[in-house]
Amino acid sequence: MNKGPISSFMKKNFLHFNAAALVDAAQAYEEHLQQGGKMMITLAGAMSTGEIGITLAEMIRQDKVHIISCTGANLEEDVMNLVAHHHYKRVPNYRDLTPEDEWKLLQEHYNRVTDTCIPEEEAMRRIQSFLHQYWKEAEQKGKRFFPHEFFYQVLLSGELKKFYEIDPNNSWMLAAAEKNLPIVVPGWEDSTMGNVYASLVIRNEIRHDTVRSGIEYMVWLADWYRQNSSGKGVGFFQIGGGIAGDFPICVVPMMYQDLGWKDVPFWSYFCQISDATTSFGGYSGAVPNEKITWGKLDKSTPKFMIESDASIVAPLIFAWVLNY
Repeated sequence: MNKGPISSFMKKNFLHFNAAALVDAAQAYEEHLQQGGKMMITLAGAMSTGEIGITLAEMIRQDKVHIISCTGANLEEDVMNLVAHHHYKRVPNYRDLTPEDEWKLLQEHYNRVTDTCIPEEEAMRRIQSFLHQYWKEAEQKGKRFFPHEFFYQVLLSGELKKFYEIDPNNSWMLAAAEKNLPIVVPGWEDSTMGNVYASLVIRNEIRHDTVRSGIEYMVWLADWYRQNSSGKGVGFFQIGGGIAGDFPICVVPMMYQDLGWKDVPFWSYFCQISDATTSFGGYSGAVPNEKITWGKLDKSTPKFMIESDASIVAPLIFAWVLNY
């Protein structure tokens, strides 16, 4: 198959070091799908605010990703960008900001994420008002849903359309909702909407268990993995480190070691994009081979480690897979 201009440029120029690892990982991702495999993508950091949706949404639409694990921040920040993009404030000189500059941003109700400031009222409070309504309705009906399911309900209702400020084709959460893509959100409590929910529980305005928990996500993931890991199996494409990757990858050793299910296949592809230095106590920066000792990867699993900036690398790999 002839590759598109971006992929052709990569093939011609990315010949060594991390650039070569990038192309190797992209080719293996493509081959994994061609052989009938499925792929999990894990999103850490602030990839949604970095507008990863521009390429990830199309990956979802074209069935190049079959399940996502992400932080609560990435879950919500894609939707915030969808409805409040024009109100965001970019700070290209963010490295030069003084404590006084940062305090001024706080007073103006901006929350900074590297070079981008998220507006509190237009983004956070707007989404909060809709989610609050759906949380209460679920509680009144005696129903419980996962965090991502509540977002899906809001997005699919169409109530946010009047607030869209970007091309909706560039929202990965909207694409995921339309596909009903499985999502796992470990540690959702560590997010703006998770904090909002906790505040409502403290005020006795809502039950603590209307939003389903991380343990329930793991139980659900075990069932999903069992149903989808036959044949070529499920690959693991990890962007960054942290709980978004550490949580779901553990489902395999949990089933194999803790449940004693000896027929559970290992993850059949692994790639991590990270600029974290290995060792120094940072598990998220551990090299892929270490995961063999934890029962997560087989010794024959294709493994790739790209030590670079995920905001640059991930869109390029997606471009390759999409044949751009």
